[in-house]
Amino acid sequence: MRLLGTLVPTTTLMPVDLAVRDWARRDPAVAERLRRVDNRRMDYLRTLFSAFCPDPDDVEARSLLAFSLAVANQSLAADHGTRSRADVLNLATGTCCA
Repeated sequence: MRLLGTLVPTTTLMPVDLAVRDWARRDPAVAERLRRVDNRRMDYLRTLFSAFCPDPDDVEARSLLAFSLAVANQSLAADHGTRSRADVLNLATGTCCA
Protein backbone atom coordinates (compact mmCIF):
# COMPACT_ATOMS: atom_id res chain seq x y z
CA MET A 1 0.00 0.00 0.00
CA ARG A 2 2.98 2.28 0.26
CA LEU A 3 2.92 2.30 -3.55
CA LEU A 4 -0.44 4.00 -3.34
CA GLY A 5 1.45 7.27 -3.10
CA THR A 6 2.50 6.80 -6.71
CA LEU A 7 -1.13 6.52 -7.73
CA VAL A 8 -2.21 10.08 -7.06
CA PRO A 9 -0.30 13.34 -7.24
CA THR A 10 1.89 14.49 -4.40
CA THR A 11 0.42 16.96 -1.95
CA THR A 12 1.81 19.83 -4.03
CA LEU A 13 -0.09 18.60 -7.11
CA MET A 14 -3.20 17.38 -5.31
CA PRO A 15 -5.00 20.73 -5.72
CA VAL A 16 -4.58 20.36 -9.49
CA ASP A 17 -5.98 16.82 -9.39
CA LEU A 18 -8.96 18.00 -7.36
CA ALA A 19 -9.52 20.96 -9.71
CA VAL A 20 -9.54 18.61 -12.70
CA ARG A 21 -12.09 16.43 -10.92
CA ASP A 22 -14.28 19.47 -10.33
CA TRP A 23 -13.85 20.56 -13.96
CA ALA A 24 -14.82 17.06 -15.12
CA ARG A 25 -18.20 17.45 -13.45
CA ARG A 26 -19.01 20.24 -15.93
CA ASP A 27 -17.12 19.20 -19.07
CA PRO A 28 -17.80 15.82 -20.70
CA ALA A 29 -14.48 15.80 -22.57
CA VAL A 30 -12.54 16.33 -19.34
CA ALA A 31 -14.71 13.71 -17.63
CA GLU A 32 -13.77 11.16 -20.30
CA ARG A 33 -10.06 11.88 -19.90
CA LEU A 34 -10.33 11.66 -16.12
CA ARG A 35 -12.18 8.34 -16.47
CA ARG A 36 -9.30 6.96 -18.55
CA VAL A 37 -6.72 8.08 -15.98
CA ASP A 38 -8.75 6.74 -13.07
CA ASN A 39 -9.25 3.42 -14.87
CA ARG A 40 -5.49 3.09 -15.32
CA ARG A 41 -5.00 3.82 -11.63
CA MET A 42 -7.64 1.25 -10.67
CA ASP A 43 -6.03 -1.31 -12.99
CA TYR A 44 -2.73 -0.73 -11.19
CA LEU A 45 -4.38 -1.25 -7.80
CA ARG A 46 -6.10 -4.41 -9.02
CA THR A 47 -2.69 -5.75 -10.02
CA LEU A 48 -1.29 -4.99 -6.56
CA PHE A 49 -4.19 -6.52 -4.66
CA SER A 50 -4.41 -9.54 -6.96
CA ALA A 51 -0.93 -10.51 -5.83
CA PHE A 52 -2.33 -11.58 -2.45
CA CYS A 53 -6.14 -11.58 -2.82
CA PRO A 54 -7.53 -14.51 -4.83
CA ASP A 55 -11.14 -13.25 -4.72
CA PRO A 56 -11.90 -10.81 -7.58
CA ASP A 57 -14.69 -9.19 -5.55
CA ASP A 58 -12.26 -8.55 -2.69
CA VAL A 59 -9.70 -7.14 -5.14
CA GLU A 60 -12.28 -4.74 -6.59
CA ALA A 61 -13.53 -3.59 -3.19
CA ARG A 62 -10.03 -3.07 -1.81
CA SER A 63 -8.99 -1.19 -4.95
CA LEU A 64 -11.96 1.16 -4.72
CA LEU A 65 -11.42 1.82 -1.02
CA ALA A 66 -7.69 2.44 -1.44
CA PHE A 67 -8.20 4.79 -4.38
CA SER A 68 -10.99 6.64 -2.61
CA LEU A 69 -8.80 7.08 0.44
CA ALA A 70 -5.92 8.38 -1.66
CA VAL A 71 -8.07 11.00 -3.37
CA ALA A 72 -10.33 12.03 -0.49
CA ASN A 73 -7.76 12.11 2.31
CA GLN A 74 -6.59 15.59 1.28
CA SER A 75 -10.16 16.90 1.46
CA LEU A 76 -11.17 15.50 4.83
CA ALA A 77 -11.03 17.76 7.84
CA ALA A 78 -12.24 15.24 10.43
CA ASP A 79 -10.61 14.81 13.81
CA HIS A 80 -9.83 11.34 15.11
CA GLY A 81 -10.09 11.77 18.85
CA THR A 82 -6.78 10.93 20.49
CA ARG A 83 -5.38 9.47 17.24
CA SER A 84 -3.44 11.45 14.68
CA ARG A 85 -4.36 11.34 10.99
CA ALA A 86 -1.16 9.36 10.39
CA ASP A 87 -2.23 6.80 13.02
CA VAL A 88 -5.64 6.39 11.39
CA LEU A 89 -4.12 6.10 7.92
CA ASN A 90 -1.83 3.38 9.24
CA LEU A 91 -4.86 1.58 10.64
CA ALA A 92 -6.76 1.97 7.38
CA THR A 93 -3.91 0.65 5.26
CA GLY A 94 -2.93 -2.11 7.66
CA THR A 95 0.60 -0.81 8.18
CA CYS A 96 0.57 -0.46 11.94
CA CYS A 97 1.49 -3.11 14.45
CA ALA A 98 -0.94 -4.57 16.98
